[in-house]
Amino acid sequence: MTEPLLRRLHARGERITVGALPWVAPAYRAMPQVDAVIEFPFRHGGLQWRERRALARQIEGGFDTAYVLPNSLKSALLPFLASIPRRVGYLGEARVGLLTHRLKNPKDKPPMVAFYSALSGEPGLEHDRPQLALPAEQVDEVLRAQGLERGGYVVMAPGAEYGPAKRWPHFGALAQRIAQPVVLLGSGKEADLCEAIALQAPGRTRNLAGKTSLLEAFALIAGAGNVVSNDSGLMHVAAAFGVPQVALFGSSSPLHTPPLNDRAQVVWLKQDPDYLPPLDCAPCFQRECPLGHFRCLNDVSAQRVHALL
Repeated sequence: MTEPLLRRLHARGERITVGALPWVAPAYRAMPQVDAVIEFPFRHGGLQWRERRALARQIEGGFDTAYVLPNSLKSALLPFLASIPRRVGYLGEARVGLLTHRLKNPKDKPPMVAFYSALSGEPGLEHDRPQLALPAEQVDEVLRAQGLERGGYVVMAPGAEYGPAKRWPHFGALAQRIAQPVVLLGSGKEADLCEAIALQAPGRTRNLAGKTSLLEAFALIAGAGNVVSNDSGLMHVAAAFGVPQVALFGSSSPLHTPPLNDRAQVVWLKQDPDYLPPLDCAPCFQRECPLGHFRCLNDVSAQRVHALL
């Protein structure tokens, strides 16, 4: 979702270095507008002052502008410690003194692509769409290694890092209905979840969760005939490659994080006038259903999703 911002900056002549955690750094290396990637040696939790100060000394004097995309205090620390003259970001977490150019956070949750692109200071944000591309030979090499043909398989991404309230529970039932090979993608933490799905449709379902690099997962998505996913990072990857996809929303909202893809079909019971009683609780943006019924995803049938493939 940050790719359109980087494309805007590149188009106006800025040379871009992205600082990212190791697990997401490969995504930026796949973007041609990015000149370099610095992998952050940081962990979740704590300011890790010593590590940030050490990295700040290494990069000091090397940059004119820092665009701080996360809204956290610690994400704004590194550009401040590195004395980068112009530091652009949204107000949040008492970081007024750390930023030199501050945008107010919108009252309502806007689409995240436009939220990030606004840091460029340019108009026309409503037209921004993420774009990814891999060389055809790179995609073909990955498919050959897996014994797959372009367009001849379906990718499922049943995980969602945020929590259970974003995970549709009927992927296994859907896999049983699909005649094509099914490839399950996700992180190592989602391997057991994917294995449980694979066991429901043995023979033609392949669990690759935790067994691919991020770029290999990108290639498998780029070559797929269709992608079915929750509202997750891999959903946005599929959208950026422009492949046919079905995106399932529960506790979150496609008004906030939509798959920006003309070939995407969104399933969200909140917007279904025939679904009764209406989902007045959605979107709650909670990690787990606060009401305990999980209707927003439980009531989306495998049959309904299969009809969209």
